[in-house]
Amino acid sequence: MSPDLHPSQLWQQVTTATHRPPVGWRLALTRFQRIIRLGLKSIWIHRLRSLLTVLGIVFGVCSVIAMLAIGEGASYEAQEQIKSLGSQNIILRSVKPPEDEKASANRNMVLDYGLNYPDIRRIQMTIPGVTVVVPGRIIREYIWNITRNVDAEVVGTVPWYPQMRNHRVARGRFMNEMEMDDMASVCVLGQEIAARLFPWQSPLGKSVRVGSTYYRVIGVMEARGRQSKPGDSSSGAQATAVDQMFIPLTTAKMRFGETIFKQRSGSREAEKVALHEVTVKVAEREQVVPVSRAIQELLERNHKKKDFTMTVPLEMLKQSERTKQIFNIVLGSIAAISLLVGGIGIMNIMLASVTERTREIGIRRALGAKRRDITVQFLVETVMLSATGGIIGVVLGISIPFFVTLFAGMVTIVTLWSPLIAFTISAAIGVVFGLYPALRAANMDPVEALRHE
Repeated sequence: MSPDLHPSQLWQQVTTATHRPPVGWRLALTRFQRIIRLGLKSIWIHRLRSLLTVLGIVFGVCSVIAMLAIGEGASYEAQEQIKSLGSQNIILRSVKPPEDEKASANRNMVLDYGLNYPDIRRIQMTIPGVTVVVPGRIIREYIWNITRNVDAEVVGTVPWYPQMRNHRVARGRFMNEMEMDDMASVCVLGQEIAARLFPWQSPLGKSVRVGSTYYRVIGVMEARGRQSKPGDSSSGAQATAVDQMFIPLTTAKMRFGETIFKQRSGSREAEKVALHEVTVKVAEREQVVPVSRAIQELLERNHKKKDFTMTVPLEMLKQSERTKQIFNIVLGSIAAISLLVGGIGIMNIMLASVTERTREIGIRRALGAKRRDITVQFLVETVMLSATGGIIGVVLGISIPFFVTLFAGMVTIVTLWSPLIAFTISAAIGVVFGLYPALRAANMDPVEALRHE
């Protein structure tokens, strides 16, 4: 080290010498780079065969990501529909008993069934944990705006319905308690009804007609996904959340009464139903299941006929989550089989490659290559094939759900972990299925390998 150097130059030489990698490490790095170049060269020489080899991995990784994305989207839609009912809610609905259906087919009579106001009072007075109750009457009618009409459900309900059912008002407002007490002729339209009756103007402040009665529109509800709703039992129809018009319960009771008349061929039928739907909110989520059992027992004691059904969204949500797990396992297993087949294809091609390159292996061994060099060479080729297939599969797997959503209208969700897991598995398959061909190549006798033709 020259004494004439500036101190800064002297320090630079010292630090450079300190951080210079050892000779052994540099040789190992150079050897590894040479092995990678050999692997790339071999793959490029047989590029068509290599491409066909990785197709199994590509389709396997692609199917893992795409199927999980579609399954995740379907599960998300189902869970969102259940959540919209409220995880702390218990929904009771009136249904026509089977024996009443048979009786009504044979003779004219008034069928009296379903939930009623005394049921609400008993639930509120005898079952602890119940905080809010939302009763509802549902009548299937035509809603008119001059010459335009929609066949929908007219729902008589209470002012706190939106909070209970997680269904917000998009424009305007919902009915209030004063309008409820005054039996006012006001209504709130579902998004789809508003679009069909008032395609070029705002419905707020306008009037719609149901039968001979006009209702002033004071609000429009948010759009919600299609789902089965408790259609009026007399019609047996199933509407969607947007195929509804909401009016005060007192107005519905005054305008339509409790008896609904239906004209059939050769007979006239009347049904008396006080309430078509009752939503009960429980104070604590942990109390939902016990309260639902208590309500079930209470109603069974006071209803001789099985004229009601109960829906507990919390139980449905838990079942949906279990179904999602099973669905993901099934889809993952199917896709894993594709990856397994792709791995077997890679092993098969690498074994054939080892046989073809026997003489090359012998020459390398004769020139001083060690067994681990031969092992690493073939293992690097296999991993590069599987990793390339994994990358292409990830790109395709992320793209397919986008096109499914674009053209089929289905909700798809690509989670962060699905591409990571799929790519990791593809790389692991390269190691597992490439290890045996690599060891077979490394264990060849150099003399026999040189004699191979």
